[in-house]
Amino acid sequence: MAKYVVITGGVVSSLGKGIATASIGLLLKTQGLSVNPLKFDPYINVDPGTMNPYQHGEVFVTEDGAETDLDLGHYERFLDINLSKENNVTAGQIYLSVIEKEREGIFLGGTIQVVPHITNEIKERVRKIANEHDVVLVEIGGTVGDIESLPFLEAMRQLRLEEGRDNVLYIHLTLVPFIKSANEFKTKPTQHSVNELRRIGIQPDIILCRTERPLPKEAKDKIALFCNVSKESVIEGIDTNNIYKIPLIFKEQRLDWLICQYLSLKRKESGLKTWQAWLDFVNRLENPQKEVRIAIVGKYTSLRDAYKSVIEAINHACGYLSIRPNIKWIEATDLEEEVKKKGKEVLKDYFSDITGIIVPGGFGVRGIEGKISAIEYARENNIPFLGLCVGLQCAVIEFSRNVLGLKDAHSQEFAPNAKHPVIHLLESQREIKKKGGTMRLGAYPCLLKEDTIAFKAYQVKKIYERHRHRYEVNNKYLELLEKNGMVISGIYEKENLVEIIELKDHPFFVATQFHPEFKSRPLRPHPLFLAFLKACL
Repeated sequence: MAKYVVITGGVVSSLGKGIATASIGLLLKTQGLSVNPLKFDPYINVDPGTMNPYQHGEVFVTEDGAETDLDLGHYERFLDINLSKENNVTAGQIYLSVIEKEREGIFLGGTIQVVPHITNEIKERVRKIANEHDVVLVEIGGTVGDIESLPFLEAMRQLRLEEGRDNVLYIHLTLVPFIKSANEFKTKPTQHSVNELRRIGIQPDIILCRTERPLPKEAKDKIALFCNVSKESVIEGIDTNNIYKIPLIFKEQRLDWLICQYLSLKRKESGLKTWQAWLDFVNRLENPQKEVRIAIVGKYTSLRDAYKSVIEAINHACGYLSIRPNIKWIEATDLEEEVKKKGKEVLKDYFSDITGIIVPGGFGVRGIEGKISAIEYARENNIPFLGLCVGLQCAVIEFSRNVLGLKDAHSQEFAPNAKHPVIHLLESQREIKKKGGTMRLGAYPCLLKEDTIAFKAYQVKKIYERHRHRYEVNNKYLELLEKNGMVISGIYEKENLVEIIELKDHPFFVATQFHPEFKSRPLRPHPLFLAFLKACL
């Protein structure tokens, strides 16, 4: 029978519940336990797929094509597992499911209420992913006190009642601020947060204290006393510039041992190799031998969470190669405006000190010309370049304009009436009216051409990578592109769609229609990011 660990957050949002949950999952995995995580998001959207990145950060895509919360990326990376649509559930999905059941008459004419109908649906989703796993980690999004979170917290209160006290553990992540003028930590926000949880009916068993510096014993003792937990159950979550050190911080305080004691979980030796490999990875990250300076040219650079998986994929490859990534963020819109005002000469000011350029995904026309200018600079100056999703589309546009001489080349997404739509919308996509969940999503097979950079990186003929896009390379222009030096090194054979492009006679110029960053892991860095960073060196 599965055990359940419920992680909640208090005081403020964005404390790092996702990374804390992922770290707990890793610690339990290294104890030889099978772990399955679940993220509940209290917003009414069915999924984050239609949300602006400034609202929600990155949309993470699973193998089965679910558009999910970015915390699922943390889960997959730390636990080294592939998750599915069942691992991220929103309030919108819960309410939609209950309403559909009511319309079908499943409730036999009963009055539909938050309790028991909504809470029962929530508990059903939790139990659904238990299967043969030892532990299910349940992260409740939002902050305790939010009206949207109440049904989820009520459901988790009921879960312990139904599953038994020894089978459900509550962990509460809270902020303990340090007031510099008074030179002391303040525990009152944590006390209030826990009181709010207890008012709902949940007494946390373990309290994770997010703090910018080590907590003194007096502060920990005070939290234990006023929040009704043992002293050893107050765990310090100190700020760190390396998220992969967080499991080490937790383990040092015996958090994994505490959880196993509470839930009577029998630890095994089978996870020791994973833990040692994790320690080695962190050590290489902490002690780099060299440095590379990477430019990321995007349109959401003021919110780094919009490119979370790209950042982590760079970190994984850098950890493997023992190099320090020095990332220079370039706002594509600003670059576009500068080129318009001062001409292409200004590109030197942006990229003269850069050893590699990445153009990540994004939607909409804003900043596109800035991305195209960056790609042109990378192509003409032999700077290693990696394009992701729209990065590939911009690379095709740039090549078509400046090498093929098709000055009006563009994408139908940005210029519907372009004379040369080198990127176009397939007929199957033209018929679609609803925006949510209707792109080419999830894992698709890609056949690689031998004797290419992509094939040398992957070392296999067929790969499976995750997609999130609508527009494709227009096959009418393939012959012309290839004739002038572009290599189509990967295709989706079933529909003959371009998946990877390269350039001849360039140290590293590779772009993908898919998102390789979604499949990169700390202990298994993605082959394309590895190849890119090796080229940067």
